[in-house]
Amino acid sequence: MTEVAQSAEAELGGLLGSLGVRRGGVLMVHASLGGTGTAPEAVRDALRAALGPEGTLIVPAFTPENSDTSRAHREAVADLSEAEAAEYRRGMPPFDPEATECPTMGALAECVRSTRGAVRSAHPQTSLAGLGPRAGELLRRHPLRSHLGRLSPMARLYAADAQILLLRVGFEVCSALHYAEYLMWPRPPRRTYRCVVGHKGNWVEYRDLALDDSDFGAIGARLPRRMLAEGTWASRPVVLCGMRDVVGHAKGQMSGYRRALA
Repeated sequence: MTEVAQSAEAELGGLLGSLGVRRGGVLMVHASLGGTGTAPEAVRDALRAALGPEGTLIVPAFTPENSDTSRAHREAVADLSEAEAAEYRRGMPPFDPEATECPTMGALAECVRSTRGAVRSAHPQTSLAGLGPRAGELLRRHPLRSHLGRLSPMARLYAADAQILLLRVGFEVCSALHYAEYLMWPRPPRRTYRCVVGHKGNWVEYRDLALDDSDFGAIGARLPRRMLAEGTWASRPVVLCGMRDVVGHAKGQMSGYRRALA
């Protein structure tokens, strides 16, 4: 490890403590490590050290690559002919919770997912992965028709009073805000999702809320600053907050202005 990387890792460890990461708690982390010079394994270890041996680290392990109804798929086939798009679809990798990587979630998420002893929930599009004594309990059940709703691990993270760490990323990627969509009123519309799963490459279709993250950045900007512990690491912002506080405030915001969009 270079001297710069060692310094960044030590700085991160100090920052996590000063922000208020709870020892023995549950921590959901979204991170961007590009340009830090710090290996994801070092960041994972710093997070686990801050949590202590009784703490549990959770990351998103989403896989839009195996769905033909995802935004990622639409972008991938936008400039292809109908025949090319059909060929692309035939070659899409089926989801296997034990082996499928989560490249779009970043280096830290993939590092946690692939660490020996990690637990991953079984949803083929919006799985979560975790390390620590409560990972199995929190991620044990993840029904197909509940991406991030009341029957998903996200609800159990909420019940566990989890903290959220945005490490050099903004609220635009804060997946816990999707849980607020399941709690808001009026309920968002529903839509059909499709993805390919299993070693035989079977396609499954199901319906769930039409999840929409387009206003998450604006929701984050409107959160009361008292809810947030803020710092800087590797020249970019870091935010720690309580999931219950953030989801409750987001639910109120969405129930107000999204009413006209329902």
